[in-house]
Amino acid sequence: MPTFETRDPTEQAFWNERFDRNFMPWDKGGVPAALRDFVAQAPRSGSVLIPGCGSGYEVAYLSEAGWDVTAIDFSPAAVDAARAVLGRWAGRVVQADFFTFTPERPPDVIYERAFLCALPPRMRAEIAARWAVLLPIGGLLAGFFYFDEAPKGPPFGIAPDELDALLTPYFERIEDRPVADSIPAFEGRERWQVWRRRNPL
Repeated sequence: MPTFETRDPTEQAFWNERFDRNFMPWDKGGVPAALRDFVAQAPRSGSVLIPGCGSGYEVAYLSEAGWDVTAIDFSPAAVDAARAVLGRWAGRVVQADFFTFTPERPPDVIYERAFLCALPPRMRAEIAARWAVLLPIGGLLAGFFYFDEAPKGPPFGIAPDELDALLTPYFERIEDRPVADSIPAFEGRERWQVWRRRNPL
């Protein structure tokens, strides 16, 4: 394992170091089966936002399926890596801070893939609130959630009841199933879930 200078995952330098040294144990190198199923079952294509997109394989898949994709990452090295992978879809990747970025149109879907677990637990409430601001009523938060109680990260796991408490003020869960093709870092500890933005009280 390489030695890194930066230990704080809230800093750009943390992710730049790892992408620059090609140390990406969270990188599946392809598109997960659950996302393929989600796209196949969707009644229509729409707009999707991918925060913390990393290498961005899903960007090409969704774009080729007719979705209007905006993918963001605040690490310049991650953006460069994604653009190198994506070819004609490279322009759909933007360097931006999730907490201040506003897409040109409200997304129908926010795709969650190792973004929540990449940042320290103290930031979870801010992440959930930002998801809720970005998604219109009926919009979907769809993706993979990492359940683990180990105190160190990233990835930072969350307990199922903690995730429920985090999201239910804004969302209702409409799908929850196990994942059969996890990468080793997440194997046996993640689930595919879809949450629908509820009407605020």
